[in-house]
Amino acid sequence: MIRALIFDVDETLVYYESYNTEAWFSRYLKPALQERGINLDFLTYRKMVKGILPRSYVETLGINHVEFWKLVDTVNLEYRKALAKEGKIKVFPDVPQTLPELKTMGLKLAAVSNASQDCTEFVLRLFDLRKYFDAVFGKDYSYLDGVKPNPYLIQKSLKALNVSPNEALVVGDSELDVKAAHRAGIKAVQVLRFNNFVDDADYHIKDLNALVDLVKKLVNEQRH
Repeated sequence: MIRALIFDVDETLVYYESYNTEAWFSRYLKPALQERGINLDFLTYRKMVKGILPRSYVETLGINHVEFWKLVDTVNLEYRKALAKEGKIKVFPDVPQTLPELKTMGLKLAAVSNASQDCTEFVLRLFDLRKYFDAVFGKDYSYLDGVKPNPYLIQKSLKALNVSPNEALVVGDSELDVKAAHRAGIKAVQVLRFNNFVDDADYHIKDLNALVDLVKKLVNEQRH
């Protein structure tokens, strides 16, 4: 029986208008790194973010990886605050109406993000969404390589919600979400926000209204 849903946050619940990773890196992060004598190219940074290289890779450059990611996250939070002031962080219109509906169905909800805890909490509170989640997990500085596609954060959510993998679904927009779900033994629901179809997802939905329908269908099937 489905008892819990574990949501990705960025590009699943909220999105960033005119956001460009390379432009953010050049304008915000690179100067902050250079101030501290850290020279890192964008490609290497992206490989760490995408999980191609471990988060701890910067140790090979003589940089403490925990301090590095704390700096990245400090810059990222300031950037998000600036975007919010400009009205450039948006919540998908189906989100505010469907999260309460999912809660009234008796489901436990968690939010999981590769962004920092502070960044994740900030965007959820920005749209008054935090109250719907029983647990929220951003990246864990004690295990930085535990970000998606590693199942670590998903597994933390299962434990916090006190549910087993077959009682949950992971809802996200990307291949990272699908891989993390499967590595945790959970079925993955991909929301097709930007037409980035992931073949390996167990279910594909166009929005969270379709998620409500899917969960009702699955629960009904399991009862019969």
